[in-house]
Amino acid sequence: MVQQPGHDTDPRGIPLPARRRFLQGEPMTEPLPISQWLRNTPYRDPRMMQAPEQDAETRKALELAVRVGELMLRCGAATRNVETAVIAVAAATGLRRLELDITAQSLLLQCPMPDGSPVTMLRVVRSNTRDFARLTAVHELVQDLVKEGIDDLDVAHNRLRAIQREPRPYPHWLVALGYAGLAGSVCALLGGGPFAIVIAIVSALVIDVVDQRLDRRGLPSFFIAGAASAIAIALAWLGFLVAAHGWLGLHMTPADFAYAVSGGIVVLLPGQSLASSVEDGITGYPITGAGRLLTVALSTSGIIAGVAIGLSITLRLDDVLNLDLTSPKALNFSTAPTGIWLQIICGAIGALAVAVTLRLRPRHLLPAASLGAVAAGIAASAHQAAGLGATTGVALAATIMGVCARLFGARLGAPALVMVLPAVTPLLPGLRIFRGMYDSVAGSIVGNAAVGPGEATSTLLGAAAVALAISAGVVLGDVLAAPLDGSVVRRRHARRR
Repeated sequence: MVQQPGHDTDPRGIPLPARRRFLQGEPMTEPLPISQWLRNTPYRDPRMMQAPEQDAETRKALELAVRVGELMLRCGAATRNVETAVIAVAAATGLRRLELDITAQSLLLQCPMPDGSPVTMLRVVRSNTRDFARLTAVHELVQDLVKEGIDDLDVAHNRLRAIQREPRPYPHWLVALGYAGLAGSVCALLGGGPFAIVIAIVSALVIDVVDQRLDRRGLPSFFIAGAASAIAIALAWLGFLVAAHGWLGLHMTPADFAYAVSGGIVVLLPGQSLASSVEDGITGYPITGAGRLLTVALSTSGIIAGVAIGLSITLRLDDVLNLDLTSPKALNFSTAPTGIWLQIICGAIGALAVAVTLRLRPRHLLPAASLGAVAAGIAASAHQAAGLGATTGVALAATIMGVCARLFGARLGAPALVMVLPAVTPLLPGLRIFRGMYDSVAGSIVGNAAVGPGEATSTLLGAAAVALAISAGVVLGDVLAAPLDGSVVRRRHARRR
């Protein structure tokens, strides 16, 4: 009997000595099969159709895949999710040899024609939109194509075209109220009083109007963010001025001033882009992740610049009017300004508000609010009850939310990003950004800073650490939950049949 060549034999089938087996290199890397590439994704085990036999059919199949990827990129999906969706659609249409490259906002696909000549398609996404209802619809379409197969490419194209033409689920005035609800809930979560909450809500509404008008004039987002954060400072200062003079019987402490500004800052922070950029960097898309992270850094820098300008003006006026707007000790992060139950309620309200601004489907609003309540409760309990650091508590909450969002999304037919982003947005470090900028500016303007510039820089670095902990925790939770959602997806498809 002739021994077949294997890992322990040479090409002639002769057994290798143990030493040679130990020193022998690994076998040559082969292209990863589609089934392995889609393993542990929502599009696992695709029903692969027969390869197209005509050039026109190949072009039509490739166009369907690239249009799916283009729409997902426009709706804010992470690069890995876009790539797996495109590969799944290509497999479902019968395309086997597919080359795919996603860099920043461009999507390039290439596959061979039946005669062997290559066909290439390129799409460039020049604008993004916050429309998670449309992203969910595309996700459902891809799942249907993967599980049921594609009998008619024209029908699949028509379904995708119908998704593109669907109106947004909420009018703009309701989205503006969502921003206001987020600002008010963050202010209340931090411990702000009633008047501070009102100021935060009004600031969010005014910022939305200004943002819309400046965007129509073509002003870059950096300057829009700076103007919006300066407006948040100015409105909070006006509210503090009214309270300091006792007008209308209103009361507002220096800490309330900070909390009102923090609510407005959280509304401006690019949470969606931050989560996507960190996920891209961690999951093997460094160029795209770096590009998105640069966009996040520029937007955040605009916010910080606006805060600095607003504080420079208001602190000088404060020095002239003698309002005693000094850095409040209540902003010490070693103490919790509010109880756990109040933070849970505010987390739910904030997540619900974010879900509206991201335009989730109406039936996904309550699950998103529930996850927001759980996230706020975990972060508060880990910090107050367990004695963990604030950043560690937030990272733990984000990781658990990543797991829950993956399972909830599989149950509801939505991508994990759709469920997790509203839950973790209220945890973004708006207060730390304001405190760091306040301590940086106050000493140089009026000489009454409570801390030195070194501690102010540490506070800003702490804010960056919290934002990174949230994004990394979400990605880790999604990875941990990936092997667990297969049965959930199968049960959902069985119910739909």
